[in-house]
Amino acid sequence: MPFLAPNALASLVESAVSTRSSVTARAVHAQIIKTFCNPLPSFLSNHLVNMYSKLGLLTSAQLVLSLTPNRSVVTWTALVSGSVQNGHFASALLHFSNMRREGIQPNDFTFPCALKASGSLQFPVTGKQLHGLAVKDGQINDVFVACSAFDMYCKTGLRDHACKMFDEMPERNIVIWNAYISNSVLDGQPHSAISAFIEFWCIGGEPDSITFCGFLNACSDTSNLQLGRQLHGLVIRYGSEADVSVANGMIDFYGKCRQITSFESIFVGIGYPNDVSWSSMVAAYEQNDEQEKACLVFLQARKEGIEPTDFMVSSVLSACAALAGLELGRSLHALAAKACIENNVFVGSALVDMYGKCGSIEDCERAFHEMSERNLVTWNALLGGYAHQGHADMALALFHEMTFGMVPNYVTLVCVLSACSRAGEVEVGMEIFESMRRRYGIAPGIEHYACVVDMLARAGKVEQAYEFIKRMPIRPTVSVWGALLGACRVYGKPELGRVAAENLFELDPHDSGNHVLLSNMFAAAGRYFSCPEFLIGLVIIIHTKF
Repeated sequence: MPFLAPNALASLVESAVSTRSSVTARAVHAQIIKTFCNPLPSFLSNHLVNMYSKLGLLTSAQLVLSLTPNRSVVTWTALVSGSVQNGHFASALLHFSNMRREGIQPNDFTFPCALKASGSLQFPVTGKQLHGLAVKDGQINDVFVACSAFDMYCKTGLRDHACKMFDEMPERNIVIWNAYISNSVLDGQPHSAISAFIEFWCIGGEPDSITFCGFLNACSDTSNLQLGRQLHGLVIRYGSEADVSVANGMIDFYGKCRQITSFESIFVGIGYPNDVSWSSMVAAYEQNDEQEKACLVFLQARKEGIEPTDFMVSSVLSACAALAGLELGRSLHALAAKACIENNVFVGSALVDMYGKCGSIEDCERAFHEMSERNLVTWNALLGGYAHQGHADMALALFHEMTFGMVPNYVTLVCVLSACSRAGEVEVGMEIFESMRRRYGIAPGIEHYACVVDMLARAGKVEQAYEFIKRMPIRPTVSVWGALLGACRVYGKPELGRVAAENLFELDPHDSGNHVLLSNMFAAAGRYFSCPEFLIGLVIIIHTKF
C-alpha cells in the first residue's frame, strides 16, 4: 500500500469500523505505523482508539491510548464510549475515573456514556456522583446529558429523583419525552406513560417511532383497546405505519388485546417483516390460544430464512406445551441447541415447561439441571410439571428446596396447591394456603381458591368445599363451581350439585356440558325427572347447537 495522506488514512479507519472488519482495522493501523513516526498524530490516535473500541478490541484500544502522550477528552471518550457499546460497563467507569485523574474534564459526550454505564450496572451512588459532577461542570444544561441522567435514575430505581429532574428541565426534546414514556412502562406505570404522551401531544410535540412504540406498550399493559385504536389512527396520519418497528408494536398490542384479525392485517401490510415481526406474530397467536397457527407461522418464518431467536423459540415451545406436541417440542429443542440459544434462561424455562406438560418428566428434569442460569419461572415450570403429572411428593420436595434460595410468587403457590389437590394432600395444602399471606406476603387469588375447592372436592369433603366457597372474599368463578359440580356427581350429592349448577348456568349459560353433567348426576341417583328445568335447558342448548 503506498503512503497515504493522514485524512485518507482516517477515512480507511472509519471504513474498518463501518464494515466491522478487525482484519482491515489492523492492516490500516500497520500502514499508519509505517507512515508516521511515534508519537502518532493526535487525531489519528483518536481514530484508532475509537476504531478498536467500537470493534470490541478494547485491549488494543487501551494500548493505543497508553502510547498517546497528549491524550485529550476525545481520546478518553472514544474508549469510554466503546466500552459501553460492547457491554463493558465497569471498564467504562474505570476509564472515566482514570481520565479524571489526569485532570481532563469530561464533555457532553463523555457524561452520557458514563451515566449509561452506571444505570446498566445499577450503581445509583456512582450515578448521583456523575450527576453532581455534571452540575458542577455546567454540562447538565445539555439536553442529552440531562436525558442520560434521567434515564440512569429510572434504571437504578430512583423514580422520585427522575421525576424531579424531569420537572426541573428547562428544555425537553423528543429524546427525553421518549425516555420518560419508555421508563414509565418498564417501571410498571403505564398510566404515567399515557399521561406523558397526552401532555407531549398537547404542547405540540411531534412523536416519532420510539414514541409510538412506547405508547403502544402502555396501551398493551392496560388493555386499553380504544386508546390503542386512536393511536393507530395517529400512526396512519403521520405515515408511520410503514415503519417496521411501529408495525411490530401494533402486532403486539392487538395480540394482547385479543384482536386476531387486526394483528393479522398489520402483519400482511409489512413490506419486509424482520425477525421481530415474525416473533410477534408467533407470540400473538400463542397468547390467543391459536397454538397451531403459532407453529405454522414459525415454520413459515423458517422457510423465509428467518433465524430463530430466543423469544420466538420460547413462544413456539409454549404453543407445543399447550398442544402436548412432544415430538415437535423435541425438534425445537434440537433447533435451539443448533442456534446456541438453549442456555438462554427463557428458552430453557420454556423447555422445562414443555416437557412437563407433555408428560416427559425425565426430559423435564434434564432440561432443568442442564441450565446454567435459572430464575423463578424455571423453578415454577418444573414445579408445574410435577403437579401436572400428579407427583405431589416431588413437587412438595422441590417447593421446600426452592424456598431456601428464593421467594415463591403467585404462580408458585398455584402449582404447589394443584399438586396437593391431585395427590389428596389436604392437610398440607390447607397449611400452605393459610400461610400464604403471613409467610410469603401473597394475597390468595381466584386460582388459589379454585385449587383448594378442587382439593377438598377430590378428597370427598364436598360439604366442606361448599362452606369454603361461601366464605370466599371474592366471587367464585366457573372453575370453582365446576370443581364442586364434578365432585357432587362422583360422590352422589345431587342437591349440592344443583346449587353448583345454578351458579354455573348464571356464569356461563351457553356451556351445554354443565347441563349434561347435572342431568347425568340426577340420572345416576335415580332422579332424572327431578329437575325438568335443566332438561328443558339442555334441549334448548342442543337445538341451538344443531
